[in-house]
Amino acid sequence: LRDLPFPGEPLGCAMNIFRRADIQAGQTVAIVGIGFLGAILTRLSRNVGARVIAVSRRDYSLDVARRHGADEAIPLDDHGAVIERVKALTGERLCERVIEAVGKQGPLDLATELTAERGKLIVAGYHQDGPRQVNMWLWNWRGIDVINAHERDPAVYAQGIRDAAEAVASGRLDPRPLFTHSYALSELDTALDATRDRPDGFLKALVTFA
Repeated sequence: LRDLPFPGEPLGCAMNIFRRADIQAGQTVAIVGIGFLGAILTRLSRNVGARVIAVSRRDYSLDVARRHGADEAIPLDDHGAVIERVKALTGERLCERVIEAVGKQGPLDLATELTAERGKLIVAGYHQDGPRQVNMWLWNWRGIDVINAHERDPAVYAQGIRDAAEAVASGRLDPRPLFTHSYALSELDTALDATRDRPDGFLKALVTFA
């Protein structure tokens, strides 16, 4: 890893979310929201033999998902159309695993609708702008397992980073194409603006000290 950029926290976070999701070969996995995290999870899911349906708002993000192995890439514009498309792709069964990676109410609602009976809904998005409402009836009716994939145990954080380092060193994971922007430390304000505004083509920025 000596010559590779390796932001341990986001990569370790992705590894821990993937572990909590318990994705198996042959399962259909929907990932709602393709940014840095969603792209990593797409690659990890494909690595174990899962079928991946990527759902995202930006055309650029859908292209990223395809490059990371997504079998299907669906625009997140009309929720009803997304649900019908996923039903068609799965023979009405929907998805054994659904990862919500946006952190907003609408994508959480959609993720619920895409989760199959006895499936797992994994909340990976960081919901930081107030309370959420959930369709508890649908959660009950389908027998969904809902997993909050955020970790607070420092030992688990550290293990996720070790797992990420091993995955990158072995070649199972190559995050370099996802580092789309680079800034000097003196440009930190510009980097933070890009992180907030997410201009087209932006996924993850590196801030360098050189």
